[in-house]
Formats: sequence, C-alpha cells, structure tokens
Amino acid sequence: MAVRVTQNMLNSNMLRNLHNSMRNMDKLQHQLASGSKIEKPSDDPVVAARGMFYRSSLMENDQYKRNVDEAKSWMDMTDSTMDEVGNVMKRVKELLIYSGDGAISPDDLKTMGSEIQELKNHLGTLANQQINGKYIFAGTDTNKAPYDLTANGGKGDFVSTNSSPINLEVSQNVFVTSNINAQNIFNFPDNANNMFKVLDNIITELNNGRSAAQFQPGINQQYDKLLAERASLGASVNRVELIAERLNTQEVGITGLLSKNEDADMAKVMTNLKTQESVHSAALGSGARIIQPSLLDFLR
Repeated sequence: MAVRVTQNMLNSNMLRNLHNSMRNMDKLQHQLASGSKIEKPSDDPVVAARGMFYRSSLMENDQYKRNVDEAKSWMDMTDSTMDEVGNVMKRVKELLIYSGDGAISPDDLKTMGSEIQELKNHLGTLANQQINGKYIFAGTDTNKAPYDLTANGGKGDFVSTNSSPINLEVSQNVFVTSNINAQNIFNFPDNANNMFKVLDNIITELNNGRSAAQFQPGINQQYDKLLAERASLGASVNRVELIAERLNTQEVGITGLLSKNEDADMAKVMTNLKTQESVHSAALGSGARIIQPSLLDFLR
C-alpha cells in the first residue's frame, strides 16, 4: 500500500534537511576558525580520548625534562666545584714538594703553612657549595652544611657522614643520581684522617718550620679519589645528555601525533565548506519549489 505524502511531510523533511545542512556548515566553519577537528568530546569521542592520552604523555614528558634539567644543574655545579677542589689540591701538592727542599728556611715554611691554611679555608667553602639553597656535598642531608667551621676545636672540619644518592626519575622507571659521594673526596680514607685533618697536620708541621713532604702520599691518594669521582660524574653527565635528547625527540613525536589527531586539514575543510555551501544553496532552491502555493495564490 502506497504511503500518502502530504505537504506537511514535504515541509518537515525540507526543514530537517536544511537544518542538517546548516549544522554541517557550522561544524566546518568552526574547524576553519579554530583549526581543530572537534569542539567538544561528544563531537568525536575517539579523537577526544586520544587527545587526552597525548596531553597526559606530554605532561609526563615535561616533568621528566624538568628532572633532567635539575640533574644537569647539580652535575654541572658539582663538576665545576670539583675542578676548583682539584686546583686547591694541586697547589697543596706543589707546596709539599717545595717544602722538602733542604734549602728552604723555616720562615719560608711558615709562609707555606699560612698559604695552605687559606687553601683549607677555601676548600671548606667549596665543601659547602650550594645550588638553589641545597648543599651538593651533603648526600641527602641537603639542608645541613657538611663543613662545620666550629668543628675540630674551631679549626673547621667536614662533619657530614651521609653518602646517600639523590635519585631523579628521568624516564619511566629510569633513575639517575644527581650527586656524587662526597665521602670519597673529603672524608677519605676515614673520618679521623680526612682531607681537612691531613691539611691541619701539614699546617702544624710547616708552622713549626718543618718539612711536610711526608704527607705527599696521603694527598696523592685524596687527589686520585677526586679524579675517580669526577670521571664517574662525567659518565653520568653523558648519560643524562643522551636522555635529554631522547626526551626532546619524544616531545616532538607526541606533539606531532596530537596535531595529527586534533588539527583540522585546513585545505580539506575549505573545500568541504565550499561544497556544503553549494549543497545548502541548492537545498534552499529546491525547498522553495517544494512549498505548495496556497489556494489564494490560484484565486488571484
């Protein structure tokens, strides 16, 4: 049985089609204006879900990059400070060798003692080096000065015994240690005979007008430990730089995926919009012909 098509049905269908056409144009115009495929998640739940995942990945990657930057800052400060410590120790070694010259007068030896005292004071300042208000040679006790000016009867000494590493996560389940074990530098070989106590003994000998050349082996050991720690730090720096490059690459990749997922193809949108405008114009023309003239129009 054939269905009778009424004028009201024609009018309703025409209006519904015009509404759909206008909605399509509105969507395309929004894409053109915003550059985005969707305005709200309901427009395309799959695109929206992927966008949330990519943004979450970018945030996570950004946090890893901040951790890498912090680790690099610590390492750079540690390396430059260790370089200064090395210069101090090299000068001490020179003075010890010089003190063994039998032609050196007691007054010259006392002058050397004064210089080594200043070198020790500078070494104490280096031991208390900070970055962002945190001591870099204090293990995880970053708020406590490792070198105490009042220790050892007011002579000053390295009092920290903390050798714990400071680990930062720079990728999922990947950690790097941003600090070095300062015990191997300042408290080597032990608390009772650490670098500062050895320097005190050297100063005492020189101030009494005596050679301190006998302390050369101990200072050489201290210097070798410094070099070993610095070499280990250099290897860590290389690793962190490689991780930083990978994180930058990942950021570019994730950003590209996010753009591909959400950004509208502007050339395609413009073509579709022009096509839709033509369709809408044709729909308006055919709709005008579909609307049935009233009986009055025939009576005029």
